[in-house]
Amino acid sequence: MSRGLYIDGEWRESNSDETIEVLNPATEEVVDEVPSVTNEEVQEAVTAASEAESEWALTPAPERGQLVRDIAQVLLDNQEELAGLVTDEQGKPLGAAEGEIADAADMGNYMAEWDRRIEGDVVPGDVPQEKITLERRPLGVVAAIIPWNYPVALFMRKIAPALVTGNTVVAKPSSNTPLATVRAMELIDENVDLPDGVLNLVTGHGSVVGDALVTNEGVDMVTMTGDTGTGKAIAESVADRLIPVSLELGGKAPAIVWKDADIDAAVDDILTARIANAGQVCICAERVYVHSDVAEEFTEKLVDAAEGLTIGNPRDNPDMGPQVSQGELDATENAVQRAIEQGANVLTGGARPDGGQFAHGYWFEPTILTDVTQDMDIIQEEVFGPALPIVEIDSMDQALEYANDSKYGLSSYLFTNNYQLVNRIADELDFGETYINRTLGESWQGHHIGWNESGLGGEDGKYGLLKYTQLKTLYHNYQDPAGEN
Repeated sequence: MSRGLYIDGEWRESNSDETIEVLNPATEEVVDEVPSVTNEEVQEAVTAASEAESEWALTPAPERGQLVRDIAQVLLDNQEELAGLVTDEQGKPLGAAEGEIADAADMGNYMAEWDRRIEGDVVPGDVPQEKITLERRPLGVVAAIIPWNYPVALFMRKIAPALVTGNTVVAKPSSNTPLATVRAMELIDENVDLPDGVLNLVTGHGSVVGDALVTNEGVDMVTMTGDTGTGKAIAESVADRLIPVSLELGGKAPAIVWKDADIDAAVDDILTARIANAGQVCICAERVYVHSDVAEEFTEKLVDAAEGLTIGNPRDNPDMGPQVSQGELDATENAVQRAIEQGANVLTGGARPDGGQFAHGYWFEPTILTDVTQDMDIIQEEVFGPALPIVEIDSMDQALEYANDSKYGLSSYLFTNNYQLVNRIADELDFGETYINRTLGESWQGHHIGWNESGLGGEDGKYGLLKYTQLKTLYHNYQDPAGEN
């Protein structure tokens, strides 16, 4: 059994009798298991983080930044091993898993660059011989809830800014994909001079261990990536303590293809964005609004490209692997079936692939649907799988109306060579980020933020880093009471 309890600088055996089997989504074979730790052990992890926080906050920022650089280097040095674990437990093609580890290290190195750039302000006071300083201080103990779709990259995305800014962390990986995160923590423990209590890890079910962590009164901030329902529950559970949260939640990204777009580029980018990680990315293109003048050409080329994709054992590096679990597969199948019942037409895909290698595992074909209307569930609800509906539009007003007709507001895409339209779209699309003539992924120096029910807080860049800090205002009055100076 893999270890799952790292507290105060040491691995511990959990007292829990409950374990979680981790399945290979390509074969349904058991890869390993981890403990679902007890509430008391969660408390011990939070206590360790709390006791370490004061000293860590006083550690010079360049030393904190160097620690994060060291963690990034450990991930790179063990890229092959970690990528293999990601592939085996999550189903991501091996090349993409290797890319995930490289991205994790890159994110850490980017955030480490901020170690000397966490700046405040100095402003004059209202009376003579007074100045006011505004300083950035850490929040304290950060609970980091890691999702299953990028178990190493999003582990680093959360711990790097937290550690650089002087916070301590208790991290909990997803119960679907804990192994790569646990192994990364083992490698960090073995190779990095990590102060005791600064970074802790617990494993278990989100509804039990995750709940115990985010509701613990010793936690000063919660950062979580996951579905909107869970994010709302977390926000509600911490509301009485008024602690900050950073919630990166669901999405329903529209892709608008205008009549002057480079159709071949749009097809390639949108399909890549839909089937990436078997469609299990919150910024995946989930619905296409294509101008009627080019809809036939776009659709034909998209179907041809989808039918040319390879699906198979993720260790063989196909274009697309399986979905992560039976539950996710069922959700995708149900979404496509509802669309058909509501009148949609499946041009390609729509089912599990045939063949012996697909007898086990959680497989679904890349699926393209037309005859879709704006009120259908497949347009309105997030689908975390490789199904893509296409809607024809005749005007940009219609495209904007349809694109903004969503409870989500994370990512959006526009393909056009008309920069008058680009400027209009930038003003009128109600999404936290818009990609123009390209699709995923985001850059670390940007800001990944969801509007509406896609989240609160945001990740990456200067503004993501500052979410892990709070302002302290100091009034410095240096008048001489005796009037001698």
